[in-house]
Amino acid sequence: MPRNTMLVAASERQCRKVKTTQKRVYGKSKTNAPRAVLDGSSPLKSRNNVMEQHTARRQPPKKELIMDRVEIQIPKMTFEDTTPSSDESAPATPVKTLAEKIEDLSLQEKTTKTTKVTPQRTSKFEDVSVQTETLATAQVTPQKTAAPQQVNEVSPVPSKPFTPRRLSSVAPGTPNTKRTRPKKSPVHPADDYVQDEKVNAYVRPILNEAVSSLAAQGVQKFRAWAARSERAFDTVKIAEGSYGEVFKLRLRDDAERRTKLRIYGEGVFKVVPLRAQQGAGSKKFTRIDEIVAEVKLLKLMDPIPGFARFREVHVVQGRFPESFQRAWMVYKQTKDDCMNPNPANKRAYADNQLWAILEMDDAGIELEKFRWSTMFQVYDIFWGVAMALARAEELALFEHRDLHLGNICLRSTRPDGALDAIDTARLDSSGGFGISGLETTIIDYSLSRAELRFNDDGVAAESIEIASSDLDSKQLFDAIGRDEDEILLRDTYRYMRNELYTGNALTPPAQGQTEPGIWREYAPKTNLIWLLFILKNLLKSIRRPAETSTTRTPLQPRSSNKINAQLSPIKAACQSDGKAQQPSAQQIRKMENTLEARLRQVLELLDLEHGRDDMCCAADLVAFAIDQGWLSECDFFQS
Repeated sequence: MPRNTMLVAASERQCRKVKTTQKRVYGKSKTNAPRAVLDGSSPLKSRNNVMEQHTARRQPPKKELIMDRVEIQIPKMTFEDTTPSSDESAPATPVKTLAEKIEDLSLQEKTTKTTKVTPQRTSKFEDVSVQTETLATAQVTPQKTAAPQQVNEVSPVPSKPFTPRRLSSVAPGTPNTKRTRPKKSPVHPADDYVQDEKVNAYVRPILNEAVSSLAAQGVQKFRAWAARSERAFDTVKIAEGSYGEVFKLRLRDDAERRTKLRIYGEGVFKVVPLRAQQGAGSKKFTRIDEIVAEVKLLKLMDPIPGFARFREVHVVQGRFPESFQRAWMVYKQTKDDCMNPNPANKRAYADNQLWAILEMDDAGIELEKFRWSTMFQVYDIFWGVAMALARAEELALFEHRDLHLGNICLRSTRPDGALDAIDTARLDSSGGFGISGLETTIIDYSLSRAELRFNDDGVAAESIEIASSDLDSKQLFDAIGRDEDEILLRDTYRYMRNELYTGNALTPPAQGQTEPGIWREYAPKTNLIWLLFILKNLLKSIRRPAETSTTRTPLQPRSSNKINAQLSPIKAACQSDGKAQQPSAQQIRKMENTLEARLRQVLELLDLEHGRDDMCCAADLVAFAIDQGWLSECDFFQS
């Protein structure tokens, strides 16, 4: 079977390091992506909305200004009842109020001066502008009335002009200057922001990458930023690394009834301490340009299946708020991998410490914390990561460069959310991928490399911007490791560096050799080096079920369903008398053996010493798997 033409072409372009035009991104779109839970789009009532409502209340209503003009014209007019009556014994017409007279006159001018008009009361002034124009030009002609009792007349025009109280001595047409009762103003949103211009200018490159206007406005106070979520979310620390801390905001039970909050979902927040501009902290923590590069990568990889969904980036200043500090202490007391300093320690972090907070969708549990037990899970995890890398290579010449087990997340696609179940209906209907129902997501691009070659409208950019990080300054390549797993990880970092410097993973560069800018170059085989690391860990930790008994069973009468003889073994096991049946343990074990044999062959293909030389990127490996029938094109071009 010929190799997939699209992937072969992509891999050839990548091996030659030829820049390409934009390709279609296969997979989920960015529409309806929940973003910025804590910003103005949050369903929680923000202080900004409160301020807008307060400002609106301070503005004089338009209809008050209109009625002021109406009342100025009132003294110049005399209103009489135009209803003829020949019965002097009829009861007297009730005296009309001023509002009723105004409505009467308006209706008369719009219809006819001699038509009887029935006064109507309304709760709101409808067509007020029309009434005002009518009153300003109306010439009312007094008419004879049948009886003096029926004459409704306003007092004659006074000797001096009538001046409404609310306008005092202001001339007609002047805007209303009514004095209002002073009210207590709510806290202005500006109080939530740091007003130091130097600080805001320092982190402006990060703020320019923000999605919402509130996040882009400036540096926020850490406590004020966190306070907007504390009414509906509980803060939980879920991981940490050399970059900083990772927290999750879990929706409280009493807030789950809020539809908008359910749509937003629970978010994951990566809190990264930023390097200070000068003084204490200016020689440690993460640089501004490194955060900018990571945010750009998050935006670029967002629509690709298998990569994290980006929401927002925030910059805050100050110490951890109470909810985050409490979550940090719980993690410290319950986990054995808490190595970062206590955020409350003033020696570790200054009172004016700057933090970048990357907000993303919850991608599930980290692979290093997940205990896989079946070959179906191993198969889905490995090929899920491989296909995601192949798509990223096609789109942006992407290398992850730090793809350890903590940077791969898993979640179930099953309705019940089970992580340890298999979809037996797919045992014979697929090539083996997707049976476990596990979905993989690649996270953390702080060490990654990619080309930002396209504008927002998809047009190729005039100048290519490369997002990358200088790994030679990260002190990743000298550590040896304390156990077998850590030794394998540290060796993988060195293999990756060798590939970039010498073109051979097993040939190290000269002692102390460094080349400025070398980490900007594209070497996609580093993705295969990390896939080899992942596969070794997955196969090493697999827990096989106990072998089934080989005792022969008594002969059974031959089934009358002759169709089963023409079906594959798994389909025959799933169909009997028209009803689906669960495949036997022997059939499941046979499929697992098939999948394991495929992955063992991948180990040989990726072997650094004896593997195939024509495997130079993840796209090559995926194309090979499709040609062999291990994957289908639908698995790669998923919707």
